[in-house]
Amino acid sequence: MSSSTPSNDLRNRIIFTILILAIYRLGTFVPLPGIDPEQLQIMMEGNQKGLLGMFNVFAGGAVSRMAIFALGIMPYISSSIIVQLLTGVSDYFKNLKNQGEIGRKKITQITRYGTVLLGTVQGYGLAVGLESSSNLVINPGVFFKISTVTTIVAGTIFLMWLGEQITQRGIGNGISLIIFSGIVAEIPRALVTTFELGKTGAISGFMIFMILVLLVATIMFIVFMERALRKILINYPKRQMGNKMYGGDSSHLPLKINAAGVIPAIFASALLLLPVTFSNFSISENETFLNISSFFSQGQPLYMILYASGIIFFTFFYTSIVFNPNETAENLRKYGGFIPGIRPGESTAIYIDNILTKLTTIGALYLTLVCLMPEFLIANYPIPFYLGGTSILIVVVVAIDTVTQIQTRLMSTQYEQLIKKTKFGK
Repeated sequence: MSSSTPSNDLRNRIIFTILILAIYRLGTFVPLPGIDPEQLQIMMEGNQKGLLGMFNVFAGGAVSRMAIFALGIMPYISSSIIVQLLTGVSDYFKNLKNQGEIGRKKITQITRYGTVLLGTVQGYGLAVGLESSSNLVINPGVFFKISTVTTIVAGTIFLMWLGEQITQRGIGNGISLIIFSGIVAEIPRALVTTFELGKTGAISGFMIFMILVLLVATIMFIVFMERALRKILINYPKRQMGNKMYGGDSSHLPLKINAAGVIPAIFASALLLLPVTFSNFSISENETFLNISSFFSQGQPLYMILYASGIIFFTFFYTSIVFNPNETAENLRKYGGFIPGIRPGESTAIYIDNILTKLTTIGALYLTLVCLMPEFLIANYPIPFYLGGTSILIVVVVAIDTVTQIQTRLMSTQYEQLIKKTKFGK
């Protein structure tokens, strides 16, 4: 009976994760109070290519229904990114990072406070934007703003809590899985919409076929690049203890091509789509502002250049935060490991940093290609936002990470059962 406990634990974790994601999906259908659904549908039809459309992707369609989870988990992601960026420039956050578990808890708490602050600001902006749209709000006023901000912030905090529960008691990264489930849930509707456009003649059948081919090729390319590693050979010297020799083994230091994940694409998208959102919400009616924001629409050269620059910048910046060559070289020196032909210490750090820079360059170009290539199609054809490069990247990367965690737990279960059988045999 006891030998089956680890497998039962994995099953329970998977069931728990599915239940939490089901609760999240249910919340995306609970609407905010005081919204006219007919006017909302009209507004959303013309606002699918701004930040509103991107939020709708990450919120699993909650924005198009103006649900209580309309902001989704984006305030938490933005807060996490800001805190992580501060760890690279602020001595206070650097000290917290070096304090181990205690510092990590403080950083997590600061991230939560930042989530509440950003959620409040974005919720108020959303309330103002909704009121500025004609006939969308049934009873506009102070009460509507307060109820909307309160509901939105509460929904975001609840989502953050659900994500933490998945991470602790479920399988995979909770926040990533929430975004993943939201995008996956809306992909079938996006495919149906695309085929309906083919029936009406808005898109040719050949173009739909090419889109599907490009979709499959993009997924295969992402899987290949995310699995790609550069292994650096590490040797350990032999040590004599008594009459026996120990050590003399070798291992590898694996370096991913894309160590930054999908964060550069998400952050660059959020920054660049702000002007388009302001113009769509009619918050600003200034002609100069509207003319400038038109250059930031999808398919425009300036948008593409700035988007690519943002992805490349944040790829290098985030990689420098998550991986420190100096710390790695110091750890190798402490445990007696060395790279053949490279002196321990500073020379090892420089060698690893040079390799990491080359890999990050390839990773940045890979992210740029995946994110920008579908943008041209979305800009020139009425293709749903859910088939964009960023959403596909998130789905594939999260799926790979989750499957890897499941495989790791299965392997640990097999080892535990093997150890128990060995002890029983003795």
